[in-house]
Amino acid sequence: MAEDKRIDEVTGTATSGHEWDGIEELDTPMPRWWLWSLFATIIWGIVYVILYPAWPMIRSATEGTLGWSSRGQLEKELAAETRRRAPIVDAIAATPIAELPARPDLMQAATQGGGAAFRVHCVQCHGAGGAGVKNLYPSLTDDDWLWGGDLAAIHYTITNGIRNPDVAATRTSQMPAFGRDGILDARQIADVVSHVRVISRQEKPSASSARGAALFSANCAVCHGVGGEGGRSVGAPRLTDAIWLYGGDRASLTATINHPRNGVMPHWGERLDPVTIKMLAAYVYSLGGGEKAPAPAAVAAAAPKGQGADGQP
Repeated sequence: MAEDKRIDEVTGTATSGHEWDGIEELDTPMPRWWLWSLFATIIWGIVYVILYPAWPMIRSATEGTLGWSSRGQLEKELAAETRRRAPIVDAIAATPIAELPARPDLMQAATQGGGAAFRVHCVQCHGAGGAGVKNLYPSLTDDDWLWGGDLAAIHYTITNGIRNPDVAATRTSQMPAFGRDGILDARQIADVVSHVRVISRQEKPSASSARGAALFSANCAVCHGVGGEGGRSVGAPRLTDAIWLYGGDRASLTATINHPRNGVMPHWGERLDPVTIKMLAAYVYSLGGGEKAPAPAAVAAAAPKGQGADGQP
């Protein structure tokens, strides 16, 4: 390679003096517009570093003369959104939860807000659509409720949770471990299972189910009802339908009678503000399994623990 700078006869452009196998390199200058664009970006970069946060430091970054930050911008936007939502939030807060359905505008807003809160706090257990997970978490989309599915009942359960020992008002019920504690022997448990499967229309009556009916009346009817219709005052599930959280086959029923599950649910009264809990109740109510509020006489006769949302069994 030889270096011999000269003017190219064809293009009239100076060469760079580089040559490879007879091919010479032209020293073509960059276009003026490209140079001015490069200078402009350099100037813009210097201005940006001066005005905005730019250089990372050990504990923070340079703040910039404008004092702007993405965190500060987010806080302003959140504050603006809070001000925008304030009238509807205040209206929801001032409206008793049982009266929300009579205010379609408030009910719709509460349902939308509750959906957002549900996706943050509840989908981990109950699923994105509230369908639950068999053997783990109850569905909120059917009409089977341990403690009741009206708005006030759902609100109570969300606020106080289920089987939280540190909350005095929590929902509490406990099924005896008939097998583990020796209350019933294996044959008696098999007979009770036969009876439960008969009243849930899974089996035809048999001698075993007849014996199980007597055992059920003596040991189970006090909570589940004489006909297995359930008892919301103590959170006992209905046994006469096809909705089962832990399964209605013989093996699952036997396991439940031997070793009851006694699931738990967090209490959100100390974690979420009252309006968010009210909106969550409205959203759960809207999933399809909600019930109309009970009549005043029914409310007066309810147990002190109230009613709430824990659809199963």
